[in-house]
Amino acid sequence: MVASFSAADLHIHTTASDGTASPEAVLSYVAGKTDLRVIAITDHDTLAGALVARRLAPQYGIEVIVGCEISTQVGHLLALFIEQPVPAGLDLATTVALVHAQGGMAFAAHPFGALVPSIGRRCLLGPERTDLDWSLLDGIEVFNASLWYPANNRRAARKAQALSLTQIGGSDAHNLAMIGAGRTLFPGQSAADLRYALQRRATLVTGKAWGWRGVAGVAREQIQQWFDRRQTDSVEMTGSLQ
Repeated sequence: MVASFSAADLHIHTTASDGTASPEAVLSYVAGKTDLRVIAITDHDTLAGALVARRLAPQYGIEVIVGCEISTQVGHLLALFIEQPVPAGLDLATTVALVHAQGGMAFAAHPFGALVPSIGRRCLLGPERTDLDWSLLDGIEVFNASLWYPANNRRAARKAQALSLTQIGGSDAHNLAMIGAGRTLFPGQSAADLRYALQRRATLVTGKAWGWRGVAGVAREQIQQWFDRRQTDSVEMTGSLQ
């Protein structure tokens, strides 16, 4: 870690969407297994996990930023420092306006990821979008640890540099082991310090990609979670028929 800088992971999922760890498990892992003291919970199109995590965070000595990975018409948008949900499926300008109206900040998530809905691409595996007004955004996620092709992160970094947009990094963790794989470094220690750094474009980004082993681990846990739910549903259905 850079001297006098702290690290935050600004892209974490929980069981509130498609993650495999509960908000409580995320907090326990962050407190006991990492040097992170600021994280953002950014579940898909819901604030439920983030709000639970923020409420419990003081017990773990962690600060939680309420966030969301919002599904816009053109791809995924990371909203940070929000308090109210933003509907999915809106155009980018409207989505960003709703984030800003409540004091939040809006960042393009994995903007050139080829296998996920990404703001910088016309479609999955498609060419770069040329009709996007990048100036709507507060910044760009220039390192997403989940991307399989490293050049797509480098492409995002070049875009942010060319447009003088704030750069952030996140793990996009869907399980505990990947938390902290992508990091946003900032002067200070608190969530307020981080927000100030984001506003001043004073962040640095670092990280290590999941790799095949990380991808396999997430897939294994998601499959196990699916089987566990099926088994629970089967038991409950059997009980209701007795």
